[in-house]
Amino acid sequence: MTLEGAPDPRTRTQAAPDGARAGGARRRPGRSREGRFAFWLVLPTLIVLAGVIGYPVVRAVVRSLYDDPVGRTPEFIGLGNYAEAVVGSGAEDFWAALSTTMFFTGTTVVLELVIGMAMALVMNRAFRGRSIVRAVVLVPWAIPTAVCAVLWRWTFDANGIVNHLIGQQVLWTGSEWPAKWAIVFADTWKTAPFIALLVLAGLQTISQEIYEAARVDGAGPVRRFVSITLPLVRPAIVVAVLFRMLDVLRIYDLPQIFTHGANDTRTLSMLVVEESIGNLKAGMGSALSTLTFLIVFLVALVYIRVLGARVLNGRDGGAA
Repeated sequence: MTLEGAPDPRTRTQAAPDGARAGGARRRPGRSREGRFAFWLVLPTLIVLAGVIGYPVVRAVVRSLYDDPVGRTPEFIGLGNYAEAVVGSGAEDFWAALSTTMFFTGTTVVLELVIGMAMALVMNRAFRGRSIVRAVVLVPWAIPTAVCAVLWRWTFDANGIVNHLIGQQVLWTGSEWPAKWAIVFADTWKTAPFIALLVLAGLQTISQEIYEAARVDGAGPVRRFVSITLPLVRPAIVVAVLFRMLDVLRIYDLPQIFTHGANDTRTLSMLVVEESIGNLKAGMGSALSTLTFLIVFLVALVYIRVLGARVLNGRDGGAA
């Protein structure tokens, strides 16, 4: 029994949610205005990207659906160029180029990650002349790739310094595996500092108090690296590896200058340029470029879904 005129408790319990909903409704216009303002800020960038990236991609996809005639207008053939590239007369070149590209990607990324991690660990330590060491380490990364390729081609020449140091006469660009490993070595030398730079940025976010607590608990250097350094720097490693994978999957200039694609060193990007410019087959070249884009996109998507998103969202199961 309630007194007459007393507020009903049920009315009070329902008033708060109604008020909250009203407050939420009042806040929505502000959020929508912020969203519209953000959209107008981003719109110029989207327009530029659509013109610089979107139009060429769409144009290449459309051109890949036409043949490559001589002396007549191109005719629509649908997926004919793709079928010819994957299972037809161009299949051998395509799969060989894909295999070479994947070899370069796998070997260079692994080597660069190991060497870059070691370089970052050294540069992260406090010692006299650390700033000079950091500057010197980044010099290879600052050198243009074309210049780097010419320098290392001279170094791996039959009369170059590499053969002089090993005391053997190796034709590094004259056969398949020496040429491939020479390219891997040159690419690793150039871009390992890039990995080191990103990993070093991740290392500098780790508090030294964590290491001090681990030392007090009796953890050795290896245990501290495995249990503290590696889990906490893993997001930086994920980003660095992703960038390098996307870069190596599109590699062109280094093997082009080194071997011109000879001795099974031709990559997908080199095959695209060869078909489009060398053989004057715009349709086939567009199909190959589209396939290259799809391969790069799928590799990045699988990498992010399997490892990247899990780590970057904090679900990697690292040290607590």
